[in-house]
Amino acid sequence: MTALPDTDLAATLARARDLGREFAARAARYDETGEFPVANFEALHEAGLLGLTTAREHGGLGGGLRDALAAVSAVAHGDPSTALVYAMHLNNQYSASHSGKWPAHLVERVTRANREGVALLNAAQVEPAVGSPSHGTLPQTVARRDGGTWLISGRKIYTTGIPLLKWALVLAVTDETEPRLGSFLVPTDAPGLRVERTWNAVGMRATRSDDIVLENVAIPYEDTIDLAPASAGIRRDERESAWYFGLVPAVYDGAAHAARDWLVNFAASRTPGSLGAPLSSLPRFHDGVGQIEVLLGINRRLLRGLAEDYDLGRPFGADAVIVKHAVIENAQAATLIALDLGGNPGINRDNPLERHHRDALGGKAHAPQNNLIRTNLGRAAFARHAAGTAAE
Repeated sequence: MTALPDTDLAATLARARDLGREFAARAARYDETGEFPVANFEALHEAGLLGLTTAREHGGLGGGLRDALAAVSAVAHGDPSTALVYAMHLNNQYSASHSGKWPAHLVERVTRANREGVALLNAAQVEPAVGSPSHGTLPQTVARRDGGTWLISGRKIYTTGIPLLKWALVLAVTDETEPRLGSFLVPTDAPGLRVERTWNAVGMRATRSDDIVLENVAIPYEDTIDLAPASAGIRRDERESAWYFGLVPAVYDGAAHAARDWLVNFAASRTPGSLGAPLSSLPRFHDGVGQIEVLLGINRRLLRGLAEDYDLGRPFGADAVIVKHAVIENAQAATLIALDLGGNPGINRDNPLERHHRDALGGKAHAPQNNLIRTNLGRAAFARHAAGTAAE
């Protein structure tokens, strides 16, 4: 459980809101060019926001999940691509300094670099052949022991933020007689690691979620996190998953909020000659914007509830993955309603609404996908029923 926010933390979160507005002015250019928003991360570092969730004893602000949600949401309102990379960084920085799974020397390494400059951190887990580890298949990336080093070979896709990642947490299986599975802290400038620019999605274009190829990349033997027998499969900490299942949907909720704001301003300022009054006077717009308000209000309550449960140490079980499912679907639905009301101006690329919708669609890609979430929840419900029937 983290400390309550102090004055410095509150001021830093206020700065996140200011930066979100600044990032909005550059978002269209980054979307059009696919250029990585380096300047945004320099600004986040200068504001102390890259250390928001790092433990205080490691020079961070010690923020909890609710603080992280506030910062990510503010940034996402301006530029969701920046916010997604930022969310992943906050998640991994929190894990490094709080989970107890990281060796002390690696905690010191990544938190010190985070204090000194822009040193982003993200996981590299998804592969071309096996997809996401959420499906239960072991990775094909292999770590081979060579004296005091590991030699790592494989390919990872969707390595979000790769232009500014200082390290990638590469999920791999060892080639030992009894194989182990875990993460290997790989510097992105290590010999044998190369980036292949493959990211060309319809939205979230500036995340640069490209491929990395590793060919006998050498790292010290002790630079590993949470190695365990591969026979046990992928292990997930249910409580720590709240960070991923909270921060990722917050990115797309931020895009939906930006879409709502554009639509309200457009409808209030647009006065067609045939109407003689603003579009905001029409019942159709009242109803449509009201639908968006309902969807975003539900999202706000879901995200806040999950964050408070985590920060206060309350149990939440499967609710975390339900939050991810519901918030992303609501965000996509909200931007679609906005597009319908926006008409031709809404799909004009001179306006940001169509970009907000494209960015919201990016939420579909994050594992576990919604069909898998629903399938697992349904199976669990039937299993509970069977167990209850057997006990009678």
